Amino acid sequence: MSNPKKSEMRAFLNSPLSGYAACFTVIFIWSFWLIVSRLGAVSALTIYDLSAMRYGFSAVVSLPFILYFKPWKTLSLFRILSLSFLLGPVYILIVFSGFTYAPAAHGGIFMNGLLPIFTVMIGLIFFATKFEQKKLNGALVILCTASILGANSAGLDLAKSWVGDLCFVVGGAFFASYVTLSRQWAIKTIEILFCSSIVNAIVYLPIWYFLLPSGFSVAENSDILLQGVYQGLLPNLVGLILITQASRSIGSEATSAIMAIVPATGAILGVWMLDEQMGLISWLAIFGLTAGLLLMTVPKRKKIQP
Repeated sequence: MSNPKKSEMRAFLNSPLSGYAACFTVIFIWSFWLIVSRLGAVSALTIYDLSAMRYGFSAVVSLPFILYFKPWKTLSLFRILSLSFLLGPVYILIVFSGFTYAPAAHGGIFMNGLLPIFTVMIGLIFFATKFEQKKLNGALVILCTASILGANSAGLDLAKSWVGDLCFVVGGAFFASYVTLSRQWAIKTIEILFCSSIVNAIVYLPIWYFLLPSGFSVAENSDILLQGVYQGLLPNLVGLILITQASRSIGSEATSAIMAIVPATGAILGVWMLDEQMGLISWLAIFGLTAGLLLMTVPKRKKIQP
């Protein structure tokens, strides 16, 4: 006889409600991640240290589960290499480099703001995914309003941070590819933990330890603790698990669209935590971002046959 509680849990995990819950939880994780990453990028720690903590901490936590479930048995070598690369050192070093050149708000704008555009393009070109004109319009609205929000964040000049913005755009393309593939390949949570944490830790940590510059010896203990816990546990473990669940439940396009609200929440956190200033245009852009979000995520009404 099946356990009713397990059946209810399984039904919830397979429902769109679980996908939306996962997405909105990740919004808060990633919004704080923008601020934490910016603080780390301008601290005594190097971007190589931040990457090492991201993969090292998450590998230690996930290793017992990986050894128990043995996810490598259900993944082909091609999929292991593809997923590990998309979430690997190349991706995260590009993103962290962006934070050394550009403010935190731009990370949300040029990574998350472009996610819907990238996922629609990847799905259309490589997987012949059908999409409604309404979703494309929503993605364009999100992109435009997110850009307006960035241009008006703290009175910053975009021309001075174009290198960082370019890094964020490339990072957005990497992550959009991961979101799309996790949906197409029906990737399980334990499989993504294996690729993102274990494989990348095995590849990257020896290179970092023997070859790359480090600022651990001069960094504050508080910086090391904050970056280690946040970089290693929340985005790389909890965040990726929730993103995978959301992509399975509601689709990669809807997932990316919801994640595009991160620029707005990141800007609000900047006002609250970093005393950044936001003008009227920025607040209007937040409402525009929400409108684009609704265009991409609210399903089209089905016509009732007479």
